[in-house]
Amino acid sequence: MPAALRVPAGQVVYLEALASGVQIYECSQKSDSTYEWAFKAPEASLSTRSGQPIGKHYAGPTWESTDGSKVVAEINAKDPGPSPSAIPWLLLTAKTNSGSGVFSAAKIIQRVATTGGVAPKESCGAANLHQVTRVPYTATYYFYR
Repeated sequence: MPAALRVPAGQVVYLEALASGVQIYECSQKSDSTYEWAFKAPEASLSTRSGQPIGKHYAGPTWESTDGSKVVAEINAKDPGPSPSAIPWLLLTAKTNSGSGVFSAAKIIQRVATTGGVAPKESCGAANLHQVTRVPYTATYYFYR
C-alpha cells in the first residue's frame, strides 16, 4: 500500500467491496476559457468477492448498502496507482454516516486496484461542450472502523 494511503493506527478493515460501473465526465469550459473533461460522479454497483450485492456507489462520494445504511466521505490523499490508464487510488474519511447497517461504522475508506475510469482521450471543446461520457471502471474499496 502506498504510504499516503495508509490508514491511521487502530483502524481495522471490516468490509471489502468490489465496484463495477462508470466514472461520469462532462465536457466543460474552465474560467480561463479552455475546455476540459470535468469529473461529475461515479456510478457503480458494489458486491462481495463471491458476487453477492452489497449496494451502490454514487456522487458525494456516497456508498449506500442494500440494508439502507450510507457513508458520505471526502478525499484525504491520492496516489496515481500502478497504471496510468486507471483512476487514482484514494484514501477517504467519512463525513457522515446514516442508518444502522454495514456502512454506519465506516470511518476510513480506501479505493485501490482500479482499472479504467480515466477522463476521455477524445477532444473536449466548443463543438461538444456539455457532452457527457460514461467511462467504465472497476475498483476495490476497503472500509475501516
